Amino acid sequence: MPAGRLKKTPRTKLVRSHKRADYDRAVVNEIIDATPLCHVSYIIDGRPYVTPTFQWREGDMIYWHGSSASRFLRQIAGKEVCLAVTHFDGLVLARSAFHHSVNYRSVMLFGEATKVKNAEREERLQSFVEHLIPDRWETLRPLTAKEAKATTVFSMPIDEGSAKVRTGPPVDDDDDYSLPIWAGVLPISQVLHDPVPDPKNLKGLEVPAHIRNYKLG
Repeated sequence: MPAGRLKKTPRTKLVRSHKRADYDRAVVNEIIDATPLCHVSYIIDGRPYVTPTFQWREGDMIYWHGSSASRFLRQIAGKEVCLAVTHFDGLVLARSAFHHSVNYRSVMLFGEATKVKNAEREERLQSFVEHLIPDRWETLRPLTAKEAKATTVFSMPIDEGSAKVRTGPPVDDDDDYSLPIWAGVLPISQVLHDPVPDPKNLKGLEVPAHIRNYKLG
């Protein structure tokens, strides 16, 4: 398997719309890095669960966090999980209801969830904050032992998985292109608004540079 590609297995091989599949690590990493939001799914006692949470990537490893009090997270260490990252980029409006679609970028990863040990946990949490908002960590009060203990961090290698991407205009039946029906794409994106200060901020505090200069993705 080429070093720059994810492992292609029966569960990562796309059957439907297989042309949208991509196993290139550069494509996968770009999709992961463009948003912190992910969904992690797992089986506990024979029942399926999905947890939305924040993720971050360091090299060829992906991390996510949650509460140490979560009965679900306490049970997934050392077990197989599926992690998904998705961007909704637009509504694709065709000339028939059947051919309506969406433009999107997604990654699905499979692997074993490994619980990050105590000695490494604070380092990973610092990385999480810095991935979320660069230069934020150094402005904060130190993490307490109680806070660190209350947070669980998991890791998984970015090894088995795939990206799936759709872009461009609708694809209609040939005969439908002559119909007097508007078709096209309604692009959708996240928008960053001006910072809203906490009413309990100390008087005179200005918005710090790392907030003023923050950019999505």
